[in-house]
Amino acid sequence: MKLHFFHLMPYRFLPDDFREKYRGVWVDIPSHLFDPVKGHQLYNEYLDELEYAASLGFDGICVNEHHQNAYGMMPSPNLMAASLARRTNDAAVIVLGNSIALYNPPTRVAEELAMLDCISGGRLVAGFPVGTSSDTNFCYGVVPATLREKYYEAHDLILRAWTEPEVFAFNGKYTQLRYVNVWPRPIQKPHPPVWVPGGGSVETWEWVTKRDYVYCYLSYFGHKRGLQVMEGFWEEVARQGKEANPYRAGFLQFVAVSESDAQAERDYAEHAEYFYNRCLHVYPGFADAPGYRTLRTLRAGLSSQFERKAYTGELKWKDFIEQGFIIAGSPESVRQQLEEAAKALHVGQMMLLLQFGSMPPELVRKNTELFAREVLPHVRKLWSEYEDHWWINPLPQEERTSPAPVGVPAGGS
Repeated sequence: MKLHFFHLMPYRFLPDDFREKYRGVWVDIPSHLFDPVKGHQLYNEYLDELEYAASLGFDGICVNEHHQNAYGMMPSPNLMAASLARRTNDAAVIVLGNSIALYNPPTRVAEELAMLDCISGGRLVAGFPVGTSSDTNFCYGVVPATLREKYYEAHDLILRAWTEPEVFAFNGKYTQLRYVNVWPRPIQKPHPPVWVPGGGSVETWEWVTKRDYVYCYLSYFGHKRGLQVMEGFWEEVARQGKEANPYRAGFLQFVAVSESDAQAERDYAEHAEYFYNRCLHVYPGFADAPGYRTLRTLRAGLSSQFERKAYTGELKWKDFIEQGFIIAGSPESVRQQLEEAAKALHVGQMMLLLQFGSMPPELVRKNTELFAREVLPHVRKLWSEYEDHWWINPLPQEERTSPAPVGVPAGGS
C-alpha cells in the first residue's frame, strides 16, 4: 500500500464563537477574520510539515484546491507544489488537484503541471477534480449544469496538449484556440499519472474507470461512512470488466497516533473538535447547487458530504472514534484499524490527514513521526501481490538536479 501525507492547510485561528456568529467557513466567510501575518506563519509551518513527511519516507505529499475557505487555504495548489518540488527528493508531489473546468483556457493547467513535472524530475501526480459546488458554482460562478461538460472538454484539451507532438487547433464548445503548443512538456510519458478526486457520483466512477485513472474519495467522515461510495466504485469497475486492483483507488483518512489510546484523546481531541465544529461549519445553501449533481447520482442516494444534517451539532472525541471519522490510539491500535479500513475499502492509495484543525507544529511533528516509524512500515506490506500501474515514473537519481546551496551558483561546489 502507498501512504501519502495529505494537507488541507486550515486557518488555525478562527474565534471560539465562530459557529454562533458566522453562517459558514466557505464562500462568504468575512475576510477580516484572516490575519495575513498569521497566514505567513501558517503557510511556512505547513510547507515544513509536508517536507518533513517526505523526509520520513511517505510515498507522496498531497496538496489540493479550495477557494474562499478557512479550512483549506490553498486556492493555488500549484504554488505549494512548486515549493515542494524543489525541497523534496523522492516523494511523489500529488496535486489533488486543479479544478480544470475553472481555468480559461485550460492549457494554463497543462503548462503549470508540465513545469512541476520538470522541476520535480518526473514526480508529479496530476489530480483533476470536477470541483465542489461551493468552489465551482458559488466562488467561481460556473453554471452547475455545464460544469461537468466544461470539465470533460478541459481534460481532453490538456491531454492532447501533453501528448500531441505538433501544434494543433482546438475548437471546443467552451475553448477555441488556434495554436496549442504547450511549452514545457512533462518528463513522464505519455503524461503524468492522472488521479481524480471525487465526492461520490455515478458519472465520475464511470468516466474514471473507462479512462483507467485512479479514483480518490476525499471524505472527512472516515472509513465507515466511506464504504457505500467505495462499494459503488468497485461495482462500476466490475461492470466494465476491469481488474479490481486496489491501487486504482484512494481514500482520505484522519489519523492520530500517540503513546496510548488515552493519550491520543488528550493530545488531539481539542484539535479534532476545532476541525469538525468550526472548519466544517458549512452553510447548507452552498453545499450543492441545483444542477450540480445529476439525477442518476441523486437516485443512487449519493449526496454531498457537506449537507449531511447529522453533522450540524457539536461533535466530541467519542463521536469521532465511534463513527470512524478518526483512526486514533497507540501505534498498534492504529496499525490494526488502518489495515482493516484499507481492506474493507479495497484501496491501495491511502491519503492521511495527520494535521487537522488547530494542531500546532510540534504536535503535527509527533503524529507524523510516530506514524512514519511505528505504523507505516507495517501497513505498507498490504497489497504486495498487486502492481501499481498508476504511479510516477521519475528520472533516475543520477539524472536529477538538486538545488544548489544558498549563495552557491548552480554547478558550483
